[in-house]
Amino acid sequence: MLIKQWANVKPDTNLVLQLQDLVTVLSEQPDFTFEYSYGSFVDIINNRLTASTVWNNDNQQMKEAGLKSDVFLRSIGTLHHSNLQALQIYVKNINESSIKKFSTQLVTLFEDIRLEEIIKKERPGTIKVFEMRKRFLKHYFETQLTTNVIRSNQLDELFCLIYLLVQSNQPDPLFPRANEQQLQQLDQLKPVIYNVFEAKNTTDITNTAEQIVWRLDQVYQDSINEYFIFPIAQIQQFKQRTLFDELTRTDPLANKDQQDFDQEKSDYIDEKFSTWHREGKNEDLKQTFLQFELEQGTNTSLLGGGARETEEGDQAMASIQGTSGESKQQDYYKLETLDKQEATKGSQSHEYIYGTENKDAVKIIKHADAPSNQEQDIYNNFVKNIEPYTRRLAKTIEKTLEHKENEQRNELTIGRLSKKLLPLIIDRNPKVFYKKDHDSDEIDAVFTLLVDCSASMHNKMDETKRGIVLFHEVLNRLKIPHSIVGFWEDANEVKENYQPNYFHIIHSHADSLYKNDGAKIMQLEPQEDNRDGFSIRVMTKELITRREKNKFLLVFSDGEPAATNYDENGIIDTHEAVNEARKRGIDVIGMFLANGQINEYEDLTMKNIYGKQRLMIPDVSELPEHFTPLLKKLLLKSL
Repeated sequence: MLIKQWANVKPDTNLVLQLQDLVTVLSEQPDFTFEYSYGSFVDIINNRLTASTVWNNDNQQMKEAGLKSDVFLRSIGTLHHSNLQALQIYVKNINESSIKKFSTQLVTLFEDIRLEEIIKKERPGTIKVFEMRKRFLKHYFETQLTTNVIRSNQLDELFCLIYLLVQSNQPDPLFPRANEQQLQQLDQLKPVIYNVFEAKNTTDITNTAEQIVWRLDQVYQDSINEYFIFPIAQIQQFKQRTLFDELTRTDPLANKDQQDFDQEKSDYIDEKFSTWHREGKNEDLKQTFLQFELEQGTNTSLLGGGARETEEGDQAMASIQGTSGESKQQDYYKLETLDKQEATKGSQSHEYIYGTENKDAVKIIKHADAPSNQEQDIYNNFVKNIEPYTRRLAKTIEKTLEHKENEQRNELTIGRLSKKLLPLIIDRNPKVFYKKDHDSDEIDAVFTLLVDCSASMHNKMDETKRGIVLFHEVLNRLKIPHSIVGFWEDANEVKENYQPNYFHIIHSHADSLYKNDGAKIMQLEPQEDNRDGFSIRVMTKELITRREKNKFLLVFSDGEPAATNYDENGIIDTHEAVNEARKRGIDVIGMFLANGQINEYEDLTMKNIYGKQRLMIPDVSELPEHFTPLLKKLLLKSL
């Protein structure tokens, strides 16, 4: 479990969850996930929408505005107002250009300007966010312009000039630091560039960008820097599936066979087929849904009663006609065939139980072996070393229990008569009785200690075991049921759709009190990766079945989750798992084990996952000193 500062991104869990909610609502696609990336784009093949890491700066307000503006542009703009076919044609046309990087950035810039205006009209609440975005990027490109002038990056310089021109608040801005060659080129391009503000659709945007590209193609070498990423990932792979579906089929037939018909001798059937409606409901439920696609056929001269060829405006017209409210019934257009749904129902339910990031994770239980003589000797040595902590902590809890048992409640209406009888004279409703409590001397609590057994625990595991022994001995003396479980994911066994996650059961709740084999704790060893969110959900499912009033889950870890396809979203998934457990009444505490010093990133990571309920331990040798007051606090809470 290594702390990985990928792209210097320090995930703000609450902000990421907020952005995820925005993506889900605005894209109208519940399966879409939000991610940080090098740029902002939509990847429908992998069901993700990204925001650029360029917004990762110290100004929190600007950071939030930048990320939200990226989400608005892609979820509202690109998904619902960009024309896929026009962008595909543009990409195909510039394929032979020598300035491809510049070409993709130019069309992205122009299309974003068009989409921004649409979004601000549809949702005026986004205006402030886009104003902050514009202010930040304007300053950014002014800085980049100076850099590119110094380094003689000519096309990068021209791109910065184009950006500052179209985003300027004055009609003809001056750029005194720019090279004369790029200024002359900009003046020649201005009539074409200004067409962006008249563009009504994506086709107008691509035509404008294409004109500029072909004028510059033989004049400049391609850009060095990449300021914008093309808004649609893997665009050439889209056909008649996804949100960008064309509403009519226009792909050619597989062959050119023809069959002639005499139109006068031919006829067609003009018959109405009713659609489902509440008033025409099929009461016997014997409904049939017909689904087919014509892959091969023969050209004929036979005309149907209402057939016509598709036209360029069909998709736009369909968008206008399709503005009615959403039906509360199943939309079978978006579903697979019923047979396929039944086959995949099992895997879908598993995905929702343990989180979407863990749909391929498999739980594998491994039970601890009987302890060896060597393990018993090591354990006895640990017990001897921590005996002062164990005795002091147990004694504190026992005294608290004794005090509570002898504590009396006064001013009651029934019970034993008190010696203080003055209320009988001065009060209308005197309370002169008392009772002594005789509560059970057992603490109504249950604990689970979840121990990270990833490879990065190699130099911390011995001291970690010492803290776990303290945990076990105190709870054993106080007769509190508890379990100790090590967890890891075996990276060597990971395959497609299969991620084995091991749970090493050292002690279960059932045997932790009556079996004298604490030496099994010595069998905890560093292994491979760690999928914390999955492991926490597995332990939560077990804890919620317990009858105890107070349930505690302590997670011993040394940093950020790290497993196959889990690095980028592991923090968010683990945070969600912790919140789910807390909503079910389980107290989850993160126990961070450092190696001598805790840096800011490590503390922020644990805060993003566990919030205030975290214990940061600078050195594992100090574990007993830190662990004792925590355990005392939790036990007193249970009384």
